[in-house]
Amino acid sequence: MPPPTVPEPPGSHPGWPARLGPVRVGEHVLRLRPVRLRDGGEWARIRLRDEEHLRPWETTTHGGWARRNSSVEWPGRWYLLRSSARRGLSLPFAIEVDGVLAGHVMVGNVVREPLLSAYVGYWMDSRLGGRGITTAAVALVLDHCFGPVRLHRVEATVRPENVASIAVLSRLGFRREGLLRRYLDVDGAWRDHYGYALTAEEIPPGGFVAKLVREGRAARA
Repeated sequence: MPPPTVPEPPGSHPGWPARLGPVRVGEHVLRLRPVRLRDGGEWARIRLRDEEHLRPWETTTHGGWARRNSSVEWPGRWYLLRSSARRGLSLPFAIEVDGVLAGHVMVGNVVREPLLSAYVGYWMDSRLGGRGITTAAVALVLDHCFGPVRLHRVEATVRPENVASIAVLSRLGFRREGLLRRYLDVDGAWRDHYGYALTAEEIPPGGFVAKLVREGRAARA
């Protein structure tokens, strides 16, 4: 019988802020850290260049992609992310590859007792796609969520057409729990999404990064 859970004091947010890694994936070194105000320029450069790569999978951008992903938009977004993290509602991580911003992993809708749950979402610079970096970044975050953050369940949703993202979730052991009809307004329409989840009982031996290391997909740096 598991030990009883101890309610946490209001406003507590274990595991934040945090820096995760490093992990080596191929010739690249991966680290995760909290998003920064000075990320704006590089964030905008990646997002504007990768519009065709990112737009089909992200919630509809009102006002146009160029405006909503310009560098002048970042300070407001960063302030909201920082505020949400400080209130214990999210963990907004920047992905650094070889010391350069390359994407984000967002843990959002963090709910403490009694659910102890959250969702995870992510995006990556298209120039680094197909190398296992996104998988390793999400693995780092899962180890953190099920460890210091003390969550019991992590969820993810993905469009059925997003083969690359489904592959990331599958490699990490997420279970597909069902099809969510017209779940999110994405790229201008209400789209179906698959719902995936993991619980603490499904953590692989040694954790998710250890699983990738055993499979030869990553190495401790």
